Amino acid sequence: MTEYALYLESGPKMKTTMVHIFDLLGCIANGPTTDAALEAAPGEIREFLRFLKRHGEKVDPDGPFTTEIAAHATEGSWIGQGDPAPGFAPDFEPLTRQDENIYRRRFQWLGEEILSLIERMPETQLGAKPSQGRVLSDIVAHIANAEPEYFRASGIGKPEGVKEALQAIESAEAGALASRLTDLWQLLDGQLERITPEVRTAQVQRGEKLWTARRGLRRALEHPWEHLREMQRRLA
Repeated sequence: MTEYALYLESGPKMKTTMVHIFDLLGCIANGPTTDAALEAAPGEIREFLRFLKRHGEKVDPDGPFTTEIAAHATEGSWIGQGDPAPGFAPDFEPLTRQDENIYRRRFQWLGEEILSLIERMPETQLGAKPSQGRVLSDIVAHIANAEPEYFRASGIGKPEGVKEALQAIESAEAGALASRLTDLWQLLDGQLERITPEVRTAQVQRGEKLWTARRGLRRALEHPWEHLREMQRRLA
């Protein structure tokens, strides 16, 4: 039976918690408390397995599995929000070419699913103010602005044209948002193709965080997945 190692980060008094599942690159679960995030983890693992199956990976979303807490970070700024300052042990392993290929495929699939979701929404729904939470188009813009920063912080680098692509997303009408996001995703995907052996093993200190390509790509997958799930739950 598969066992998934859970890497937790939680704020003071075990509030606002995020669970990272490194065995499923990109998968996270979160909750307002540690107990709530752990309770949500099995369901989010199955949702991620369904995502992988939709894109052709040989996984069984309904099969049995167990989980085990591997680490629990409770110190650092913005704790519980996705990237505790100390990081986690797997973040500092050199990025292999095999894992790089997995990251890149999943990055492409995430882009496809976010775009599909946007394209299915009526334009009025994208810009409608909900009773709680952000406007859906603002969530998309938030995803777009964060992705190049993960590339930059980890040394992967920002491709030329990102600034203009982000400006186009910020100013896009609802009907053009999917097209503008496609342009950004293609720029970033092209940058992944240019990762060098030096970047795969480099460690870059930025403020209180030590970044690696593996750490940056982890967040570049987890962050859009987190907000794709947020939008899916809202629409459901």
